[in-house]
Amino acid sequence: MNRLFSKAIHPMKKFSPTALFVALFLLCATASAQTLLNVSYDVSREFYKDYNAAFVANYKKTTGKDVKIDQSHGGSSAQARAVNDGLDADVVTMNTPTDIEFLAQNGVVAKDWSKKFPGNASPTSSTMLFMVRNGNPKGIKDWDDLAKSGLQVILVNPKTGGNGRMAYLAAWTYARHSGKTDAEAAEFVKKIFKNVPVLAKGGREATTIFLQRQLGDVLVTFESEVVPIEKEYGHGKVEVIHPSVSIVAENPVAVVERTAKKKASGELAQAYLNYLYSDEAQEIAAKHALRPRSPELLKKYASTLKPMKLIPVSEYFGSMAEAQKIHFDDGGQFDKIYSMK
Repeated sequence: MNRLFSKAIHPMKKFSPTALFVALFLLCATASAQTLLNVSYDVSREFYKDYNAAFVANYKKTTGKDVKIDQSHGGSSAQARAVNDGLDADVVTMNTPTDIEFLAQNGVVAKDWSKKFPGNASPTSSTMLFMVRNGNPKGIKDWDDLAKSGLQVILVNPKTGGNGRMAYLAAWTYARHSGKTDAEAAEFVKKIFKNVPVLAKGGREATTIFLQRQLGDVLVTFESEVVPIEKEYGHGKVEVIHPSVSIVAENPVAVVERTAKKKASGELAQAYLNYLYSDEAQEIAAKHALRPRSPELLKKYASTLKPMKLIPVSEYFGSMAEAQKIHFDDGGQFDKIYSMK
């Protein structure tokens, strides 16, 4: 019996007391690390991967605490609905205010969420560009070209993703800026959507359709999609076309108050979003082709973030909330345009 007992415990001799202490310490540290879930839009995943690493390191340095950040990405409206339906996000980081406003109306985030952080709670912005195949075989230069017959345009469904809504509004803005009436702008945008063979659910799916399935002549997407495309598919696979006019697409953020109350994570969530305005985070954003708030950084990264004629949503739509109601709610202008395709 003693021999059997001795054999049973013998493997423990392989571990020194120091090794056991370190293993137990690491186990406890991992178990005690607070976890935060960031639910975000489709094409922001690479940015947040780098941002999260920077935040975790800074948070450890300044507070001495460990934190683990989880990410969830998809079409922004689908993500907002998932959070509304119970997904325990600690923060939401979207590409249009309407998705966060939807959550505010349902009591998931604060009613005054846009006043909780600087710049209407939008630490970065983006805009809509065109990506065409190498050599630009169809000679696409501006929004007018997207309305020509015989062309295939890859777009995100405005009902499921902010990427699609901003593309739609950018095309409408171009038409109005060119002197067209709202009725003429509607006809113009209708022609563009007539050239859409399939509507993607989100920005990353649109990229997959364009580059993996090789469908379409032009992809309309966020400026920030340029960097991940070049990383994944290689430099020179696409050419980037900057249209003469595009739109300011703000990237708003908010603490999910419902989760903060349940998990007592409000302080961490606030710190996570505050750090997006730091110099380090703003530079990370610029490297990922997200437009930082800093004019100096915009100038530093001008080769990627080229100066453009960018028009705010308020110019022709009043606000994103008004644009949502008129254009994207069920039975709105988009439904009328696309149902007549």
